[in-house]
Amino acid sequence: MRTEKKSYALPIIMMIALFGMISFVTNLAAPMGQVLKEQFGVSNFQGLLGNAANFIAYAVMGIPGGILLQRIGYKKTALIAIAVGFLGVFIQFLSGHSPENAAFSVYLLGAFVAGFSMCLLNTVVNPMLNTLGGGGNKGNQLIQVGGSFNSLMATLTPALVGILIGEAAKANIKDVFPVLYIAMGVFALVFFVLMAVRIPEPYVTQSKDPLKQLMTGALKYKHFVLGAIAIFIYVGVEVGTPGVMIYWLSDNPEAGKTVAGFVAGTYWLLMLVGRLIGASVGSKISSKVMLSVTSAVGLILILLTIFSSTETMVQLPVLQRSAIGGLSFGMAQVPVNAMYIVLVGLCTSIMWGSIFNLAVEGLGKYTAAASGIFMVLVCGGGILPALQGFVADKAGYISSYWVILIGLAYLLFYALVGSKIRNKEIQTK
Repeated sequence: MRTEKKSYALPIIMMIALFGMISFVTNLAAPMGQVLKEQFGVSNFQGLLGNAANFIAYAVMGIPGGILLQRIGYKKTALIAIAVGFLGVFIQFLSGHSPENAAFSVYLLGAFVAGFSMCLLNTVVNPMLNTLGGGGNKGNQLIQVGGSFNSLMATLTPALVGILIGEAAKANIKDVFPVLYIAMGVFALVFFVLMAVRIPEPYVTQSKDPLKQLMTGALKYKHFVLGAIAIFIYVGVEVGTPGVMIYWLSDNPEAGKTVAGFVAGTYWLLMLVGRLIGASVGSKISSKVMLSVTSAVGLILILLTIFSSTETMVQLPVLQRSAIGGLSFGMAQVPVNAMYIVLVGLCTSIMWGSIFNLAVEGLGKYTAAASGIFMVLVCGGGILPALQGFVADKAGYISSYWVILIGLAYLLFYALVGSKIRNKEIQTK
């Protein structure tokens, strides 16, 4: 048995790499949107359409992805997801070689196709890592490692794009080609490795009830419905908070495009720190308390963002370009509002798990269908930031954070009130 587990080392590494690629490709959308703003002179709303396309694909693919798992299994679904991810990134690469009047549309198509891949990968990497680790504590440990690598890639992606863009007066899609080469290379490597190795298939629970009946059953739980809305809002808050900050700092003569990417990277780094803290205290603090505290603190930070003067500057420790061209920690001068926005990363880091745990409590056989509905509503990560970008176009960057404030207020409401189980008659069945 010990020898058999050792033989899974390579596919485990590949699964962890896919964990990182989910974050890498997803978090490429916001800095790519900034490049498109510079190259095509589009609005903030249009710049965030690539991010919207990536996440809206979840709404299209969430339920079909679950059906695909049932019919062909995890390994084949993973291979399809990887191939689609390669195609999506390749289409984005082609946008750099397309005619000027078509390049923006080609990029959006690529982002949409990549979103299909990210949705499928999100449904397979957790159970596959758990199975490859033999389940139990070892399987959970591998999932935590994958999640940490996911956060690390989220930290590095905007910083890497910032280095590639540099201080160029006119950014271009071709400046970001090295990032796209990395993504396509990793997808190709993982595809061929997974295709060549034999790995155990995660157990898929079969149900005699049709999917429509299971979904209808899940929607009878009021605390789940409110929790599904909370997931929609949460992903939008998580993505929009640093995403719009990149645009704001890029348009700020005191900061610039390079610093904007580095500051956004620090937000994702704090999400990694928050997840590590959450994992260490999760067994001692309830999901309700964790969500209540982080939502309340996030509200305070966004209120400080909105009402603080943008003229007040502070030194913020960030990842930045080193003297030899690599990455290192250093101090960047940014408006105090940016510091408050970055600190929100500590709050958003543990919200997904807390919301999920509260929303599926007592669902029983409906839990799997509920998870599919959750995956559909990840599309909030595209819709809310686009709405925030629209508000930024009309009322200014800082005013757009009222969208985030309202979202955090709902999450606090869900933690304190909405998560209470009221369907006693259903819960006891």
